[in-house]
Amino acid sequence: MVRRIASQVHQQVSRLMRGNYIKKEPAWYQAVLDNPPLALPPKAPPPRTPYDQKPATSSKLRPHSVRPLSIYYIEDDIRRQFFRDHPFEAFRPTTLVESDRIEDPHPIAGETWTRLRQRGRNPTPEDAVQFCLNLYQYHGMSLSDAYGRAVAQFRALRSEHHIMTSFAAQEAEELGSTFGESEVESIFEASKRSIATWERKEEMDEGIAAARKRWKAIVGRSHGPNQWTKGVEYVRLWQEGNKPNYMPALTDPVQEVQAPPVVQPPPPPTTNKKGPGAKPAGSMESDPLNLGRRI
Repeated sequence: MVRRIASQVHQQVSRLMRGNYIKKEPAWYQAVLDNPPLALPPKAPPPRTPYDQKPATSSKLRPHSVRPLSIYYIEDDIRRQFFRDHPFEAFRPTTLVESDRIEDPHPIAGETWTRLRQRGRNPTPEDAVQFCLNLYQYHGMSLSDAYGRAVAQFRALRSEHHIMTSFAAQEAEELGSTFGESEVESIFEASKRSIATWERKEEMDEGIAAARKRWKAIVGRSHGPNQWTKGVEYVRLWQEGNKPNYMPALTDPVQEVQAPPVVQPPPPPTTNKKGPGAKPAGSMESDPLNLGRRI
């Protein structure tokens, strides 16, 4: 039998007895089953010199990375949550023009800024974000409480401004002021003009189709029992000897075109000055080149 440790001897004997290799049960077998030997402790690793040991790494040191660290500002989280709760504030017109210098910080800031109204009665979303951050940093409030207070004051000022402008517009109308069309009215008028074009859509479509078929045969949309004769009319004309003329400009005889008579212009009138200093027509002075000389 192969050499075994003490805790494996009775197991090996059990396998041999099941295979009928051992016919008689050993005298110690039942006693070992009742009191099995203890397992040996695990073998300790051999000692190593400091040169062979792995250098210990401290968990406090951060591994070096060439990637830049992320830039994080708490205002970004506040601003993101604000526009998630007030999406229509992003549609308000604002200016993106930058000046030649950085704007000076507002004089009301820090511990002196306790209410949003201190910076105006019509605050912007950025004012609400900065007010929330100011409450969180200088007044010892949690970020949730600071955001709730800033949003509540922002909504109250927005409602106050809306009511004030509405009553101001009504008062101006009562005093005779006239206002132009609002954005909603302009959209309604544009919709009416667009709907009015639907009545001419069919005519426009027919004109466009005719323009596209300028190099094709345009067949009129006429229906009736006498429109299609299945070739009977064509055969009748052929039997009568009437040949179809598809290009009359090439088959018709050429007609002579008489040229218009040429009208000769009248000769220019000759002027004969007769006076005390006039010379006769045959004199040499009147013909300096002697062209009128008789040969």
